[in-house]
Amino acid sequence: MRSTLKSLLLAAAVVVAPFAGAQVASAEGEKYILVSHAPDSDSWWNTIKNGIALAGDQMGVEVEYRNPPTGDLADMARIIEQAAASGPNGIITTLSDPDVLSGPIKDAVASGIDVIIMNSGTPDQAREVGALMYVGQPEYDAGHAAGLRAKGDGITSFLCVNHYISSPSSTERCQGFADGLGVELGDQMIDSGQDPAEIKNRVLAYLNANPDTDAILTLGPTSADPTLLALDENGMAGDIYFGTFDLGENIVEGIKSGVINWGIDQQPFLQAYLPVVVMTNYHRYGVLPGNNINSGPGFVTKDGLTLVEKYAGEYR
Repeated sequence: MRSTLKSLLLAAAVVVAPFAGAQVASAEGEKYILVSHAPDSDSWWNTIKNGIALAGDQMGVEVEYRNPPTGDLADMARIIEQAAASGPNGIITTLSDPDVLSGPIKDAVASGIDVIIMNSGTPDQAREVGALMYVGQPEYDAGHAAGLRAKGDGITSFLCVNHYISSPSSTERCQGFADGLGVELGDQMIDSGQDPAEIKNRVLAYLNANPDTDAILTLGPTSADPTLLALDENGMAGDIYFGTFDLGENIVEGIKSGVINWGIDQQPFLQAYLPVVVMTNYHRYGVLPGNNINSGPGFVTKDGLTLVEKYAGEYR
């Protein structure tokens, strides 16, 4: 029996050996540019930067991150045009406002550059602009799932703190939440702006004018962090139902302490990492996933925070 097993192992080694010397296709000149709509001030996107950098290192390709410093979408459209003109192998971009961004993206595709839509937009919108696929979290669906969860917890009214109201995908989060609750959005969504002090003041003003508000929904660290400060100031921390999109150091601490009930993790690391891997393999070997990739939503609660807490703001 031992001699038979030995013979099988030797045979397997002979079969496997030729593949051991196989070489990865040359990566010389391969370059991918990720263009986001995020302003420089939004630290949540550091995870995106880490994702694309790691993918570039692992795949042996050149990667670059570009964004409009103030979050201006007209500026972003020009950045996409400039990225396409530089002739990369592929462009990975958000589609936060199709009215502003569809034209430059379609032009890039028409010039022969492959595009993957990530983070914002939808699979249907990605198809309409000619992208290979969509990698991200359907924002309305995520908001709706959060609304259903809150409804099950007895919530009937809320404040949605929208720090990026010029982006339709942000409003979709608030609208989905309202629809999940089965209530009108109306004036329960506020345009908070992006200045932390202003966000804090506007949250305090809303809660002072609407003291019976059941819950707060924030759309990321930009709005969540000042909201945490507002709740500390007015004494509502831990007493008002609090859900948020995305993760960050302060959000994780809020979940851990019980001030925040849950965070919606869309896994931004994957939104940047996977498109580089997908396009590199597509250009090298002609292989492509047969469908879009949903990176979220996933709900993060205080149960099982170990890895999330360890990598929040870096890979989570």
